[in-house]
Amino acid sequence: MKNVTVKTVSTKSELRDFVRLPRRIYAHYPCYVPDMESDVRDTFSPQKNVELESSDIQPFIAYADEEPAGRIVGIVNHRANKQWHTRNVRFGFLEFTDDNDVSRALLEAVEEWGRRQGMTRIQGPMGFSDLDKEGMLVEDFDMNGSMTALYNPPYYPVHLEQLGYEKEVDWLQARINIPREVPEKYARVARLTREMFGLHTRGLTKKEIYSGYGQKIFQLINLAYAPIFGYAELSERQIDFYLNRYVPLLDTRMLSVVEDEKGGLVAVAITMRSLALALQKSQGRLFPFGWFHLLRALTCQREDKAEMLLVAVHPDYQGLGVNALFFENLIPVYNRLGIRWAETGPQLESNVRELSQWKPLSPRFVKRRRCYTKDLYHTDNKDIQWKKE
Repeated sequence: MKNVTVKTVSTKSELRDFVRLPRRIYAHYPCYVPDMESDVRDTFSPQKNVELESSDIQPFIAYADEEPAGRIVGIVNHRANKQWHTRNVRFGFLEFTDDNDVSRALLEAVEEWGRRQGMTRIQGPMGFSDLDKEGMLVEDFDMNGSMTALYNPPYYPVHLEQLGYEKEVDWLQARINIPREVPEKYARVARLTREMFGLHTRGLTKKEIYSGYGQKIFQLINLAYAPIFGYAELSERQIDFYLNRYVPLLDTRMLSVVEDEKGGLVAVAITMRSLALALQKSQGRLFPFGWFHLLRALTCQREDKAEMLLVAVHPDYQGLGVNALFFENLIPVYNRLGIRWAETGPQLESNVRELSQWKPLSPRFVKRRRCYTKDLYHTDNKDIQWKKE
């Protein structure tokens, strides 16, 4: 019988094992798209991760007979708990070998850590904010992953359900082929929306984004996403953090905003060419050659897939056909850039309005992923085996 021990990550060697563990887990899973290992490492640096200002975290690493076998991070997002009037501990960065003792030990470690923080419920996989990857894949394990969503082996949800975790919410992703022409329904609705509300689309330059328009975009996201499951309003510092991190990756031709007659921001759609194949070739490492694959993906435009990262519409304009303006604007752009198909980010299955907007494009709804939850009952369980060293 294997000896399974869970430790809080406190040394350089434990952090190295934490960061590198996916190399072992996914060695035989060709659909997996890795995170950059440098990004995972930076997650735990207060100097590099502004999210730590409003969240407490605790990373754990599991060893089976002294070999790295699993990892997990406990997250208490104080801003989200205050906003939603909850006492939730989240778990994220969950990876483990197909060993029930390992998965149980990891989740029990976060459950106990959460109890000690005064939490009454655990949920996940979730990140610090709604802009992080969230939701465990429960279907379509044979489809290639993406840079913005989690991928995991089929045995992950089986382990969680055996441990008493239940569905809280599910997300779906829409996969569409890019048509040669804007569908008539979108063209008609876009025309009516312009005439009735005086709206228009426009592009942005990176200079405009850095000069203040980026702040306006995230303020709109805060407003539009406020009612969405688990969302916590981003602070000014968090907004600056995300702008500096992601704007350099954007091709602004694939970004579209909707304004009113006075130039007020009404809606934004942020999309980009997929970096999934480049990340797979890089194996999550910039050096020695990972930088080359990422640079080529950003500059040579070889990938024919777009990732629709997010759409945010001001609450006063939701349900009024604003999204049709994005389709009218972006479909010709995709054709000029050689984009043949696209995939949205995860969308809540309960958000019928959001999902129904794709109907004229004959979408496939794929890659169901799930947030699991479990009540935490306070206990004096002495069998939990995790160490702080």
